[in-house]
Amino acid sequence: MNKLITIFGGSGFLGRHIVRALCKQRHRIRVAVRRPDLAGHLQPLGRVGQIHAVQANLRYRDSIESAVRDAHVVINLVGILFERGRQRFETVQSFGAEAVALAAAAHGASLVHVSALGADENSRSLYARTKAQGEKLVLAAVPTATILRPSIVFGPEDDFFNRFAAMARLLPALPLVGGGHTRFQPVFAGDVASAVVAAVEGRTTPGATYELGGPSVRTFKELMEFVLAATERKRLLLPVPFRLAAVQAFFLQFLPKPLLTPDQVELLRSDNVVSEQAIRDGRTLAALGIDPSAIEVIVPPYLERFRRTGQFKVRPT
Repeated sequence: MNKLITIFGGSGFLGRHIVRALCKQRHRIRVAVRRPDLAGHLQPLGRVGQIHAVQANLRYRDSIESAVRDAHVVINLVGILFERGRQRFETVQSFGAEAVALAAAAHGASLVHVSALGADENSRSLYARTKAQGEKLVLAAVPTATILRPSIVFGPEDDFFNRFAAMARLLPALPLVGGGHTRFQPVFAGDVASAVVAAVEGRTTPGATYELGGPSVRTFKELMEFVLAATERKRLLLPVPFRLAAVQAFFLQFLPKPLLTPDQVELLRSDNVVSEQAIRDGRTLAALGIDPSAIEVIVPPYLERFRRTGQFKVRPT
């Protein structure tokens, strides 16, 4: 039977991949967003009438209740990378996550909660602590919820590879916070969407937390070298000690879209890779039968626009 699925935050980068994957399974999709009028780009991902956008805000429980009503499955993707105005880490990632979980429990819907691989109650980063707190509150409300923790998510509209490729086009050097030694395991948005489909179809263990990473682990420096190779640019890679990066981030955080915040500097002190425990417990993409895509296959085509010659290569003379 086709299910009615409510997706909070479904109009974002990761959301559109998940909406597309669920539409292929013939499910009906209710996308709960703050601005439904800005979610029109989702309509071509499904059939006529298959996707419906509704207004919802995690600060207002009535709007959450309305969005969840009659849904078979609820998926929460909402998260923020920096704080602005009323959008605070605790409000969105802790109490907002709990509000969605409580609504799902009240209406008897199953729940898929997308968190982050860096979630850690003991982290010096408020982002990581609130992600962990949100997970705990979600499981308290819905003990059978599936929690997915992806590493850095990449894809054509990502805010990681695109951001640094844009910086490389404009700046003579790229900064390596902490020397660029932090390790990451970038995961393709389409693979995260496949994991969500697996959870919706009941192929995950109730109450379990899955850690989602790609096929390779790279240091931040190696990822910057990859960006430069993909965009065919030569730039200096400049190591920046954590202490100096924190000072720079203090000022950068006031930009409309900060390049770096003090909280993100704290995040970079810890590796962002799938744990050995998750591998032993079978709580990974491989355990779900998903063969993760490599950055070498997916990323270069969408970074072509940052090359001097675009998709064309200049032959050596």
